Amino acid sequence: MAKVYIFLANGFEEIEALTVVDLLRRASIDISMVSITGSLEVKGSHDIIVKADQLFEETDFNEADLLVLPGGMPGTAHLMEHQGLDKLLREFHSKNKNMAAICAAPSVLGTKGFLAGKRATCYPGFESKLTDSIIENQAVVEDGNVITSRGLGTAIDFSLSLINKLMDKETAKRIADGIIYKHYL
Repeated sequence: MAKVYIFLANGFEEIEALTVVDLLRRASIDISMVSITGSLEVKGSHDIIVKADQLFEETDFNEADLLVLPGGMPGTAHLMEHQGLDKLLREFHSKNKNMAAICAAPSVLGTKGFLAGKRATCYPGFESKLTDSIIENQAVVEDGNVITSRGLGTAIDFSLSLINKLMDKETAKRIADGIIYKHYL
């Protein structure tokens, strides 16, 4: 079974994070919400408090198959600044392991140089942070080991793309059908 970690920082976009968690769990993918705040309770950008599954500093990421960064502000800025997460992302990048980011969060990957030469997308206005990438105006863009998405309105497509990457298209289609989402192919 695939193991996924999604990182929560104060100011994260709740729908982007929780849609990923919900749909991956429906697909029986093991996903854990990891707080980078030092507290299990993390406040989203719309003042919704979410209880993470674990703290960053207490988590062993050796079995991780995918790391996910939700957007939102100032959550994205906090993800960018976290030294432990920076080290983990750099390790994943060096090993060509799977990473995904939505909304403003692709800027974290872009600023660190992980999107150079790759096709990517992000929330409008953050394109300059996708250093040396090929910017595409699509809901979800997958290029090798990296999946990026535009924002809250694309969270379902993003989540289904992650399911397709980790499992298969049939499972993603089954989840889409189960939530009466007809836009996913």
